[in-house]
Amino acid sequence: MILPALTEAKSPLFRPIKYSLFPPLGLATLAGFLPPDWDVELVDDHVERLQTDDEPDLVVIQVYITNAYRAYAIADHYRAKGCYVVLGGLHVTSLPDEAARHADTVFVGPGEQTFPCFLRDWRAGHASARYISDGGRTIEGIPAVRRDLIKRHLYLVPNSIVVTRGCPQHCSFCYKDAFFAGGRGFYTQKVDEALREIERLPGRHLYFLDDHLLGDRRFAEGLFEGMRGMDRLFQGAATVDSVLRGDLIEKAAEAGLRSLFVGFETFSPDNLRGCNKKQNLARDYAAVTRRLSDLGIMINGSFVFGMDDDGPDVFDRTVDWAVRHGVTTATFHVQTPYPGTKLHRDLTAQGRITSENWDLYDTRHAVFRPARLTAAALEAGYRRAYRDFYGWTNIARGALSHRTAKHTLKHFAYEAGWKKFEPLWDVVIKARRLGAMTPLLEGVLSKVTRRGEIPHVPVPGTRARAALR
Repeated sequence: MILPALTEAKSPLFRPIKYSLFPPLGLATLAGFLPPDWDVELVDDHVERLQTDDEPDLVVIQVYITNAYRAYAIADHYRAKGCYVVLGGLHVTSLPDEAARHADTVFVGPGEQTFPCFLRDWRAGHASARYISDGGRTIEGIPAVRRDLIKRHLYLVPNSIVVTRGCPQHCSFCYKDAFFAGGRGFYTQKVDEALREIERLPGRHLYFLDDHLLGDRRFAEGLFEGMRGMDRLFQGAATVDSVLRGDLIEKAAEAGLRSLFVGFETFSPDNLRGCNKKQNLARDYAAVTRRLSDLGIMINGSFVFGMDDDGPDVFDRTVDWAVRHGVTTATFHVQTPYPGTKLHRDLTAQGRITSENWDLYDTRHAVFRPARLTAAALEAGYRRAYRDFYGWTNIARGALSHRTAKHTLKHFAYEAGWKKFEPLWDVVIKARRLGAMTPLLEGVLSKVTRRGEIPHVPVPGTRARAALR
């Protein structure tokens, strides 16, 4: 089972820590369906050397858009040896005919239902060329993730976990919307199963890789209630509207949420309408940052440049807003029209796609003609936004925006540690000692507030809750 490295991960110009965060959980999940007596190896090409001089009976490869060419080359290599090769993942789902030229079998959509069917057919000697996930999607009762196949010492965050699938929103630029087309687009584990998976993980820190951890209120409430008393520290992702609605974010904080990825994306209502991100329309972004900051939750803000209403000033305005409102870390993107998305269909119809070199679909390159910017200006502005946001002056400004000294120190340590100490990360990675950094990460993610230090502002329609200790 192979996760080929993204193209940029093999370049000395890019940050190795970025590709040493999470293990290949999708492949480890599918491995749970394999017979227990099979000899299975899981290889993450980002963090270890892929040896291709073996001749396994079955090769399973996960394909993203920017690892597609490398994935195809690996697949062709093994097929030439007579090995049976299967391909699945986001890119395969978007372009199954392209992928099929390099595989014996391709998988379209999530694999929890199709992979067991394939295994049965393959062992019987009559596997199909294509398996398509449509009806009957569920992750209730699936086998436990094969964490024994994960080389934990190679990752900063080995305790990654996914307890839902998909997202209830349908943004036109999102790759995942195409991946889940044809069946249920958002579904969850049973709460008890999710809690058992959490209990299997050693240490305190967890990272929920779910697209929208708060997407199902009933499930999230049960999950957070079950996690109270576990003494966990965790990070996850959610939408702007879910942070502002009700008291679910308080329940998450009480359960141990200390950092949240939030998709702000754009400040323009026209852009939000254009990309069908209705959940952000008429929302007070500043209220989101205040609420999370008051709960001691650090923010990883996501922002997209190059939408049709974006002019030359969008980069400086976005960085200034993020710094002033205490966004801890920012992830900037050049809008990228992934195949299979509505955005790609629209830009193709308008004749605005300028490249189909999948290596460039990395959210750093402009592969289309922007409406109010040149492609060169868009890429330059994107790079400047990163440089300015993570400059020492803005790191200090952002840290000082918080109302407690402890949150200020945490913000400064987390942001500076993530971006300003690259040589240290390189040394730790080469020494294969990332696990030694986990206590430091847990210390930075520790609880910020003391009882009574910050009053909780009641949300209309809900009962005020006590401030976090």
